[in-house]
Amino acid sequence: RWATTTTNAAASRTSSGRTSSRLSDRGIGGSLIRLIFHDCFVRGCDGSVLLNASDENPRPETAAPVSIGLEGFDILEEIKADLERRCPGVVSCADILIFAARDASSILSNGRVRFDVPAGRLDGVVSSAYEAQAELPDPTFTIRQLIDNFARKNFTVEELVVLSGAHSVGDGHCSSFTARLAAPPDQITPSYRNLLNYRCSRGGGADPAVVNNARDEDLATVARFMPAFVGKLRPVSALDNTYYRNNLDKVVNFNSDWQLLTQDEARGHVREYADNAALWDHDFAASLLKLSKLPMPVGSKGEIRNKCGAINHSKS
Repeated sequence: RWATTTTNAAASRTSSGRTSSRLSDRGIGGSLIRLIFHDCFVRGCDGSVLLNASDENPRPETAAPVSIGLEGFDILEEIKADLERRCPGVVSCADILIFAARDASSILSNGRVRFDVPAGRLDGVVSSAYEAQAELPDPTFTIRQLIDNFARKNFTVEELVVLSGAHSVGDGHCSSFTARLAAPPDQITPSYRNLLNYRCSRGGGADPAVVNNARDEDLATVARFMPAFVGKLRPVSALDNTYYRNNLDKVVNFNSDWQLLTQDEARGHVREYADNAALWDHDFAASLLKLSKLPMPVGSKGEIRNKCGAINHSKS
């Protein structure tokens, strides 16, 4: 294992250099934060989500339905290539993914979400769509399914609510919240449901992407469907506690978001974070740090990949 400070500084210099503008982009930044969750919840933090299809991994994690819309792989390859030129064979793709998510969280929160993470992870050589589908929570989950899913990774109900706040940024595909388009008023505000129906019927492609946070919608669309919400729009998206206020107002996309209001403890934490932005900043940083420490399965083989999308050698 190598020195934490050395690896951390190298990755930080890279992500704060020519790629910093991309890290601060709402879509890219949100995607990198999503990637840390998708990677670490499946086989631990081993960069397995970054692997492309190959003879060794014909159906990698990105092929799972729950992985729809994952992005940011190109920026991580860019950072990896830069680091390989500076210090070849030293920094794993798993570490780069963690550092990029850390930096994106800090940038998108205007420095309010800050945490130091140790280095020293190895890159795994196994990536399975089946495992990803089995391990990751689905946006259609009930509160019981969500609690059980997080408990398997030793996360509490509070940490489930904390990490759900990442939906204050990023996008979601319409196929991930289809049932919400016909959900009753006690589950989703009708005007917002109408907005989502409009977006999903008029968006590009067969499965359009819609911003997770209504605060990031364009003025014309919000003025048409939710004129009372116009004052909440933001010119620049931010990672913050607006997700919780929106949830209490039933202005959220995924069933898994609304489900947090159906259980007493989870609902209490939603209210707590809606009222206390600084507390959520602190707890979100702590939860991401805990997430970044999830280990690879016992006995797993690891390496430091030359490129993030491919293992260096055959498992045999």
